[in-house]
Formats: sequence, C-alpha cells, structure tokens
Amino acid sequence: MKPLSECSVAVIGLGLMGASLCIDLKKRNLCREVRGVTRNFSTILRAFHEDAVDLATTDLNSGVAGADVVILSTPVRAVVKMLETLSPILWPGTVVMDMGSTKAEICAAMDRLPPGIQPIGGHPMTGKETAGYASAEGGLYEGAPWVLTPLPRTSKETIELASELAEAIGAFPITLEPVRHDRLVAAISHLPFLLASALVHTVSDSGEEDAAVWELAAGGFRDTSRVAASDTQMFLDILVTNREAVLEQLDTLGGHLQELRTLLADNDEDSLRSKLSCSQNTRAEWQQKKGSFATPAGGRNGPPPVNAQ
Repeated sequence: MKPLSECSVAVIGLGLMGASLCIDLKKRNLCREVRGVTRNFSTILRAFHEDAVDLATTDLNSGVAGADVVILSTPVRAVVKMLETLSPILWPGTVVMDMGSTKAEICAAMDRLPPGIQPIGGHPMTGKETAGYASAEGGLYEGAPWVLTPLPRTSKETIELASELAEAIGAFPITLEPVRHDRLVAAISHLPFLLASALVHTVSDSGEEDAAVWELAAGGFRDTSRVAASDTQMFLDILVTNREAVLEQLDTLGGHLQELRTLLADNDEDSLRSKLSCSQNTRAEWQQKKGSFATPAGGRNGPPPVNAQ
C-alpha cells in the first residue's frame, strides 16, 4: 500500500469537515493529489479559487476514479447510501474511509463493499456548530481525537494509512469497536445536543410569558445552548442511527434531573450541595486532563495519543 504522500485522496462532501480536511491535506502538501466531490458548483469554484483542492467535480464517477483513498464527509445516512452507490465503481485496492458521527450502521454498510475494497470507519471528534464550506478552516483537527473503527476485513496497512492521515493533520487516532464508539459518543456528543435543544425550548417557553428573558440571556445561556445551533439534518441522522444508545443516556439523565428536583423540593441542602460538588469536581478533573482542548475553541493542543482498545 502506498504511503500517504503518494496517494490521490478524494473527499466526497465539501462542507465544514470535508473542506477543512482538504485544506490541511493541500496546504501541508501531505498527499500527491487532493480531489473534492460536491453537488454544489459554486463550492467547486470557491475551493479552486482558495487552492483547497487540485481537482473538483460534481460527477461522482470521475471524482473517485483511480483515487487511492476515498473519504466520505456527508451526513450519516447519506454515507450509508453513498457506499451503495460507490460499490460498483470503486477500483480494487481503494481505501474507503468516512467521517460520520455514528459508526455501527456505516461499518455494516462498509462490510457490504466488494472484497477488493479496504474500508475503515472514522470519526474526528471536533467541529463547529456552523456548517458548510464557508465555515471550513485549516487546523480544525489539530489536537483532536480521531476515532478509527476497523472492520474484521480491514488490513493492518489500511489502519496504518488512516492513522498516518489523522496524525499528519494534527489529530491523534484512537481505535474503537463501532458499537462501543456509538455508546460513548451518545453520552458526550449526542446527549449534549438534546440538552441544548431542550434548554432553548424551555427558555423560549419562558419568553412567551416575559420576553425580557432574551434580553437577560448572556454567557451561561450562550455556552450551554451553543450546540443547539448545529445543523438539524446532520443531528437528525445522528440521533436516528444511534437511537438505542441515545435513549439509554436520556434515561440516565432523567434520573439525575429527577434526583436534583427531589432534593430541591425537599429543601435537602446538604445532599444538593454534595450532588453539585460531585459534578463540579468531575468537570474540573476532565478540564485538567484535557487542557486547552476543553476550552470553547477546542481542537487545539490536545492530549497525547491514547490506546482506547
């Protein structure tokens, strides 16, 4: 298998994640060729103008023909459908990766690719609440975890190439089994989105009674509601394809909220203080461990590689 420096890499989807990847690959001269595939012709023109790609097209067949590595950067259910479309047109030996936020359904679809194709799931744990090419930036992946979910059929060389790519753009690879990945991200990514959404609805309800609530909303509301501004279709795909794990986390959260409500209703100040102090300490320990990656900017100067197997 070729080293990354000799590979032609085709990225399907030039939104925030895909375009940011192209920018890093191109600006850092990490591979032989960077191709972009997107349905939006204006995005192609902009990518060319900003030197984010070597080649770009709206035609899927020509976009992936002869590519050594094909990376799918679209919403989760679009990735699953795209894998079906790609199946008959990929060249033997092609490495197929994705950047989707859930892995079980995608990896199952990858396993249906022809035997000559080398699939590996991927999920870079970084991003923004804004989407689209206009939000893309070089360095987005710096210091971020990049989860790799190999299939039983995935070769050692493919895992090494995927790890090389992640490390070359500043991320650190972590290998996880797909179901385990989905269970973990349900807690630390998908649940926070639903919490933020519920918070916005709750404040909106208050605003129906007194619109001044929006005038008073400041840093606390801004920070805790930030991810509610994320792309709706993207998160709908995530939630639907990780339904059981998310429901389990919602049940756990509901238990904690009910406990807090009970302690407050009972005026049990000591127990309430203990509960709140516990979460404060746990958050502080995480902040100390993650360093600057735990700041709002995220994705910069993260922790060293870890073995999550």
